[in-house]
Amino acid sequence: MTLLTVWPDDRPEQVRLLTTDPEAIARELGELGVRFERWDVVENLPLEVTAEEVVEAYRPQIDKVIAQEGYQLVDAVRMTPSADPSWADEAAQARQKFLAEHTHDDDEDRFFARGSGVFYLHIGTNVYGVLCEAGDLLSVPAKTTHWFDMGTRPDYVSVRFFHDDGGWVGTFTGSPIAQAFPDFDTLAAGLR
Repeated sequence: MTLLTVWPDDRPEQVRLLTTDPEAIARELGELGVRFERWDVVENLPLEVTAEEVVEAYRPQIDKVIAQEGYQLVDAVRMTPSADPSWADEAAQARQKFLAEHTHDDDEDRFFARGSGVFYLHIGTNVYGVLCEAGDLLSVPAKTTHWFDMGTRPDYVSVRFFHDDGGWVGTFTGSPIAQAFPDFDTLAAGLR
């Protein structure tokens, strides 16, 4: 279930808004210039799905976004728990990289084909935590200060859209703000 939580950026213990209503989420984020959509989920994707299979499974929706936004590059990434002992270290390193507040020179559009993750958008004096699940498309506009948490056991497949190769590079703010807010595991546990 998708969840939007809004906090004052200086008081993470005070929740201003908490909703799982997709229409309310789209409306609230839309006022900020952030696009949120729900797509039908393709249920028969294999566990070890390839990037090509994900892109083909969602080709009509992907082509629509490309036509609307002018994206030139589309790929898919998969983070799936593994029995390999090195997986936990690799997952922790990947998680730490995105947990720091940063911006991108390009929009960050991500569609979750499977699993979940939380985008935290620091806009104005608020932090908007969007726990995205399978079927969610979130478009974070270029230069929007944000961070992403995939949890301590990342398990998701997502489609990413780019205008060019360089837009994905993050510019980090140096702020420790991400450490003050509830993480993915905390937010996801509240939905169970």
